[in-house]
Amino acid sequence: MSGSFSVTGNLVNIQQQTIYPAEVVVQDGKIVHIKELQTTNHKLQTFLLPGFVDAHIHIESSMLVPSEFAKLAVVHGTVATVSDPHEIANVCGMAGVEFMIENGRTVPFKFNFGAPSCVPATVFETAGAALNSNDVEKLLKRDEIKYLSEMMNFPGVLNEDEEVMKKIAAAHRLLKPVDGHAPGLRGEEAKNYIAAGITTDHECFTREEALDKLQNGMKIIIREGSAAKNFEALIDLLHDYPNQMMFCSDDKHPDSLVLGHINQLCARAVAKGINVYKVLRAACVNPVLHYKLDVGLLREGDPADFIVVKDLKQFGVVKTFINGELVAEDGKSLVRSPESGVINNFSCNKKKLEDFEVKLTTDDSRLTIPVIEALDGQLITNKLSFEPKISNGKIVSNVERDILKIVVVNRYNNAPVAKAFIKNFRLKKGAIASSVAHDSHNIVAVGADDESICGAVNLVIDKLGGVSAVANKKEMLLALPVAGLMSNEDGYKVAEAYTAVDKMVKEELGSSLSAPFMTLSFMALLVIPHLKLSDKGLFDGDQFIFV
Repeated sequence: MSGSFSVTGNLVNIQQQTIYPAEVVVQDGKIVHIKELQTTNHKLQTFLLPGFVDAHIHIESSMLVPSEFAKLAVVHGTVATVSDPHEIANVCGMAGVEFMIENGRTVPFKFNFGAPSCVPATVFETAGAALNSNDVEKLLKRDEIKYLSEMMNFPGVLNEDEEVMKKIAAAHRLLKPVDGHAPGLRGEEAKNYIAAGITTDHECFTREEALDKLQNGMKIIIREGSAAKNFEALIDLLHDYPNQMMFCSDDKHPDSLVLGHINQLCARAVAKGINVYKVLRAACVNPVLHYKLDVGLLREGDPADFIVVKDLKQFGVVKTFINGELVAEDGKSLVRSPESGVINNFSCNKKKLEDFEVKLTTDDSRLTIPVIEALDGQLITNKLSFEPKISNGKIVSNVERDILKIVVVNRYNNAPVAKAFIKNFRLKKGAIASSVAHDSHNIVAVGADDESICGAVNLVIDKLGGVSAVANKKEMLLALPVAGLMSNEDGYKVAEAYTAVDKMVKEELGSSLSAPFMTLSFMALLVIPHLKLSDKGLFDGDQFIFV
């Protein structure tokens, strides 16, 4: 970045916990001088802060390629992310990670990618690729790769699985931190997990669990995404652990990214009476220090990554600078992203109606079936048991009792469709389907009848990826040609299209979930308890066995 300019405002020094009027002088992308101004001469209305950092996010879940994600995020003062390319790696392997790095380089934004640690996430599902410890070490040796991404295989850590330990050892050898992922882990098991050198967790869903991990030296990332929302449960811990906490989205759909990002969490935390310096430490400083990011902290000599905000309550962003370049101003993005190419791995034929039928195999009238209970705002599910609805010798969706059929279709080759039943989607008619299905990203669908399910699935197959909704004769689809996970279109247009299909699911199909497609995408995530569905069948996440 060339050129010289200066910006004035009330500078917030987070480390020293002071605020004073200042002029920040930028030259060639760096802050060369910070001059304190006399308050009698300068009544400044705005505040200068380091930029916000999302401490753990899968860019793919925004349904946008990195360059388009950046276009939307800078408007809200986000200058950097700690990004796990785990989703695309499960589909396209090393080539997928390379795609994310190269696309991210095309825009002024600081993507900090990790080496995915669990590809595939489990052996109980079909993925499109695998990364072994040698692959992971190759990635970790790259300067662009800042850390070992979330170690979801916590049983492998506790049991000292050879491949798992090799990946962790490689990260330690290369002096790169290891991210954790251990929902519900407490006590001695949590201590042992942390003792293996795992430094963070973003999966805590209770205050007690997070406190347990904090007291054992772990850093806790407060997650508030489009589906999983743990802010309310964990935010009070920031009072006592300001140096050990960060903010993240984990997974954030494009419609909610248009509305806000880490700035929203800062506003909510301050509204709860948490000291503003502690809030900003979590939002701006801790991720930079923990992951050793090349992101400025509003100090002389730092890269000029900073923001101008209206106040320290709502954090309305006036300007965002990255490496001294103005990338957003007054709610408008100045990021100009180039056209993106496409990478994919999709190979299955369209399905027939009979592929989705569940034939009754017993005459026992007392038969019960296991049912997944989806929970709004949570990744975990419950295990329920109900009598099935039977029609013409088949078990079918029971719309009246909200027990709907859920299916997972292998997208990498032609295989039998996995079928089960789920509660809490509350569809009154039609079906929804998605090729975003953590972690292997097969096609997942829920519907009120087999014909609708078949139609929704085939819409996704026809476009080699996307999210779809069908009801009666109406069909809607947002195509996701990049790995079946992302669109390569303009980010705002994608957000608009997603908003439209989401609205159809809620208003016409009847779902009351806050983010039905995001919740759907996690119903195949086997590493999160308690009951999930993979392309190979219904899976007990507690015992790690098929039901």
